Amino acid sequence: MNVPVVTGETTEKHPLEDYLRFDRLPHIWCPGCGLGTVLGAFLRGLLQSGLTPDKVAVVSGIGCTGRSAGYIKLDSFHTTHGRAIAFATGLKLAKPELKVVVFSGDGDLAAIGGNHLIHAGRRNIDLTVLCVNNFNYGMTGGQFGPTTPVAARSTTSRTGNIENPFNMSALAAASGATYVARWTAAQVHQMERSITEALLKRGFSFVEVISPCPTYYGRMNRLPTGLDQMRYYRSNSVVRHGTNPNEVGVGVDGQIVTGKFIDIERPYLPSSGDGNNGG
Repeated sequence: MNVPVVTGETTEKHPLEDYLRFDRLPHIWCPGCGLGTVLGAFLRGLLQSGLTPDKVAVVSGIGCTGRSAGYIKLDSFHTTHGRAIAFATGLKLAKPELKVVVFSGDGDLAAIGGNHLIHAGRRNIDLTVLCVNNFNYGMTGGQFGPTTPVAARSTTSRTGNIENPFNMSALAAASGATYVARWTAAQVHQMERSITEALLKRGFSFVEVISPCPTYYGRMNRLPTGLDQMRYYRSNSVVRHGTNPNEVGVGVDGQIVTGKFIDIERPYLPSSGDGNNGG
């Protein structure tokens, strides 16, 4: 499907036309949701990486973020709940020449999929994981989840969450990831550059994106629109590259530390056979 962009007297092809399934649009995401922004940043980061589209595969799990795989005109797999990394690992081992990307949410990756996450990091499987973190289960009713900050309200923690949340960047780093970064959906250019770096990194790379969910999380925590949440990110985010991920937890309010926290080299699987793996 040709989607032209009219500029004055010229008609130009949209730069992402070859990467989106326009027949699947309009998407199902809520007004103000950050997923469209993150998906666009991913595709632009992929363009910047120079990777050949027929050598890229995207795997997603269940949830709002998991729907992304269905909108991408690449080999993509919408898998069972929590098993995106397991599917991606099998795909990478069977087809090591592919760049395999997992594009999923905090509930899918950190709750039912948490075991797959930590062991893929431990093994340093050559995957890129893009985790969109909106602090709740947005598709199933706004329940609190494994990343919901202490004291944050949700449909199942009406007076405030009492459970200690996972710091996703720290979890990925502790598991053995060779690249770990965090951005908010308001930091689009930094996010794009970081995604490009992660795609080109050998080993287990992990990019966390803090993203608005105005329908549930935002509404329950006095930020009822996507614009409210984006303004909050702009006012409260601070970039600190190289910071210890254990020191960058996210609360219900206050500062959000973003940046590239980890960028190291270590043996990865599957072996590339290029003599540089060491494993």
